[in-house]
Amino acid sequence: MIWKALLSTAAILAHISPALSIPTNSSTISTRQSNDRYVFAHFMVGIVKDYQLPDWKEDMLAAQAIGIDAFALNCASIDDYTPTQLALAYTAAQQTNFKVFISFDFAYWNNGDTAQITAYMQKYASHPAQMQYRGAAVVSTFVGDSFNWDAVRRGTEHAIYALPNLQDPALASTVAARSADGAFSWLAWPTDGGNSIIAGPMTTVWDDRFVHFLDGRTYMAPVSPWFSTHFNTKNWVFVCEDLPTRRWEQMLALGPDLIEIISWNDYGESHYIGPYSPHHSDDGSAKWAADMPHDAWRRLFKPYISAYKAGAKTPTVEADEIVYWYRPTPKGVVCTGDSLSAPMGINMLSDSIFVATMLTRPAVLTMQSGGNTPVSIDVPAGIVTSNVTMGVGRQSFTVRDDWEDSGGWEM
Repeated sequence: MIWKALLSTAAILAHISPALSIPTNSSTISTRQSNDRYVFAHFMVGIVKDYQLPDWKEDMLAAQAIGIDAFALNCASIDDYTPTQLALAYTAAQQTNFKVFISFDFAYWNNGDTAQITAYMQKYASHPAQMQYRGAAVVSTFVGDSFNWDAVRRGTEHAIYALPNLQDPALASTVAARSADGAFSWLAWPTDGGNSIIAGPMTTVWDDRFVHFLDGRTYMAPVSPWFSTHFNTKNWVFVCEDLPTRRWEQMLALGPDLIEIISWNDYGESHYIGPYSPHHSDDGSAKWAADMPHDAWRRLFKPYISAYKAGAKTPTVEADEIVYWYRPTPKGVVCTGDSLSAPMGINMLSDSIFVATMLTRPAVLTMQSGGNTPVSIDVPAGIVTSNVTMGVGRQSFTVRDDWEDSGGWEM
């Protein structure tokens, strides 16, 4: 057994009551909110060198279906296919009424690449598919804290709106950060900063610091369902077991200017919500990401995205469903055939099954995990995440109530 069997990102499935399900509305993207609240998703261009136009369109339509407005196209300077794939992305976005913007990955770009970055912005800032915010073309980064945007702004005819990723919110007062219009945080998991791992639960302490140090400038907040990775260069898991709903509840309470979901397709860090594309290049993450679909997390995110855009404090549920996620094996299982140690942070995790009920009316959720005794929980209408202790074996879920038209349903 390799580590995939112990700590791949959560396996997720959804049940939709046939009588109450509603069709996906792909026109959500066309309904703009007057308060200019947008939701983006981080997209890794570096793993899609073989993408064709239909691949891009398929991803964009799936993102549109839950209310995502644009992809943040994370790209590296070293990939010779970056220009080709950016061109395809912009073309696909134009054809699907979607938007995109470039997120320069400063693990590869550096402060001396101003001319190249300016050339990209000059090329795409006025493109019909370019994401515009407050009359300017959005551009972002991964790290790149010390890059100064003044020269790019001067060299781009169309106005730009720079939202670089700051690793520390206190950097917002630096000269480089002052050249930007705001900042994006990557701290979407319980941490004391960087890649440090703490027990959790997730709080808004980092969001509050960003808002404070930005002092009125735009804050793009991160939302992520998970983070688990098992490379020799990075081998850790953040404690984020109930994060898919906890983080969105925080976003509805905080109401940040913008939100970026981390991520659409970063299989290597296990936080993808997009379909597992057969056309991506494998960096080794197939060992823990293949056959681990995360599609149901999109269904869970959809009502939260709608609520955030509307300025609501709670999501509205329009169809009764459950979404559940869990590790395939308990954390204490010893893996053989794996040359790496267990991911840092594993001992902070619980052996639990997580279930988010999405209900139009109150009901009783009964969960049985393996050979454990069934557990019944009264759950109200709305979205609520519950959990029970993991048991090895079949996982079953039943939702029952006194509804006149239904005695409930089970999985």
